[in-house]
Amino acid sequence: MFERFTPEARQVVEGAQQEARELRHDRIGTEHLLLALLTRQGTTSSTLLGRHGVTRAAVVTGVSRFTGPALDAEALTAVGIDLDAVRSTVEAAFGPGALDGAGGRRTRTGHIPFTPRARKVLELSLREALALKSRRITDAHLLLGLLWEGEGLAAAVLHERGVDLLALRDEVRLAANS
Repeated sequence: MFERFTPEARQVVEGAQQEARELRHDRIGTEHLLLALLTRQGTTSSTLLGRHGVTRAAVVTGVSRFTGPALDAEALTAVGIDLDAVRSTVEAAFGPGALDGAGGRRTRTGHIPFTPRARKVLELSLREALALKSRRITDAHLLLGLLWEGEGLAAAVLHERGVDLLALRDEVRLAANS
């Protein structure tokens, strides 16, 4: 299927992997595809998302809200937990940097797998391209697949931002057809 992707669409998929790495996530989800679409300035997707008030910063904030907050050092100190003491004990047992990264996970190297929802978005982007009689899958088709999937973390963040997914989908289809 990737042979049908335009170079820009391939860059979005590669960008999604980078977004997952930067957020220290062990899977590429719909949220990473959305972030990668926003990173590609000047594309149909980033332009239309911008018109709906969707920015990369807002999506990162929304993703963080859904995936859980970072540890609040002050709150833990208030209940008698010293994070520095915990870090020292863990590093003494497991080595320096054992707690580095989100959730104590280290940054993943190499290939990061897609979640089932993200794979579904890629499949739906192919279906959108075929429905629009396009021989190639563009960034707009990826956004259409993301909107069609409609249940992943990306859709939840868009909904939280007040984006009308159906209206955005109509706009993207119109732009992709021209």
